[in-house]
Amino acid sequence: MSKCYLCPRKCGADRPSSRGVCGADTLRVALAAPHYCEEPCLSGTNGAGTVFFSGCPLSCVFCQNHELSSENKGKEISVVRLAEIFSELQNKGCHNIDLVSPTPYTDEIIAALDIAKPEIPVVWNTSGYERVETLKKLEGRVSVYLPDFKYVTPDLAFKYSGAANYPEIAACALGEMLQHQPKRVYENGLMKKGVIVRHLVLPSHRAESIAVLDFLHKNFDIGKFTLSLLAQYTPMYKAAEYKEINRTLTKFEYNSVAAHAEELGFECYYQDIASADEKYTPTFDFSGV
Repeated sequence: MSKCYLCPRKCGADRPSSRGVCGADTLRVALAAPHYCEEPCLSGTNGAGTVFFSGCPLSCVFCQNHELSSENKGKEISVVRLAEIFSELQNKGCHNIDLVSPTPYTDEIIAALDIAKPEIPVVWNTSGYERVETLKKLEGRVSVYLPDFKYVTPDLAFKYSGAANYPEIAACALGEMLQHQPKRVYENGLMKKGVIVRHLVLPSHRAESIAVLDFLHKNFDIGKFTLSLLAQYTPMYKAAEYKEINRTLTKFEYNSVAAHAEELGFECYYQDIASADEKYTPTFDFSGV
């Protein structure tokens, strides 16, 4: 038993006997399977080998994976079983090991990686709400960082995700990730090393998205990472309690943000506005666990 300070909440929970603010206690996974809805350079033809973990340091009111992030759905497994899952995904031909919301289990994941020694890239698929001290543990083990950059306005970060310090935390985390993987390396169209920064455009908040792009352009070398501009927002979980986000995006909202990204010179993945669909949320039925 040890006190947990892995995420920026630094709640000091005595895991595994008690749950942290993130909801995590013991190692829990809800799904491990090939996934075809990630960025093309990650999904490829055989899919990303996604491992969906239970719990999350944020509390986003619109979370599409709320069964995991807020309801802590997941099957308790051992580190050895997690290592076996990594090997099974590799043997299925997945292009990478895609760790979704992994932060609360950083130490267990490192132990499992040391056992499995995967020969395919490891992807750290995260909200961007990360401690630099925790990220330093991953250096040499993670090939691709896939963080969100959700907000630059503290009030919005608090309103929708319960974390007013999200902008400053995410900026420091991205800086650390870019130190680990400063160059994008591809092989046959698949990313082997690098950083992809995701930004989900929220309805009624086009100005915030433009501010996020301006912030990234001003504070980072945009030639060192790829931007993924997401249009897939679908009102889920508690979104109905917030009228301004209880709808999908308009074409104008997304296209105006996309145009700004192009003006700023980002290398960018764009989504069709018609992609707003619940298909991006898999069924968490413990398959592969």
